[in-house]
Amino acid sequence: CEQPFPPWLCWEAGSDTELSPTVFKEGEFRFFFFSREESRPHVHVSHPDGEAKFWLSPSVELARNIGLSSSRVKEAERLATTRQQEIIDAWNNHFGR
Repeated sequence: CEQPFPPWLCWEAGSDTELSPTVFKEGEFRFFFFSREESRPHVHVSHPDGEAKFWLSPSVELARNIGLSSSRVKEAERLATTRQQEIIDAWNNHFGR
């Protein structure tokens, strides 16, 4: 993503991710939001093997897993926990809270 846009507002124009800004990518994981979704803070995680959704507050908690092995879920949860404040800040900036 190029300036002046912050990383949490980057998206891949012309693809199905226009309404799902990426917060960050690490390895094969992509952490992102859907722009038109429920108000409870959460983050979606995609991986070539599947996807997951994590609640962000009061602590990172798995909401849903589709296709990820337990080791991949644990790795995604570790990343979300490590970068929880960054994700929450991105959520607040994206949704204007």
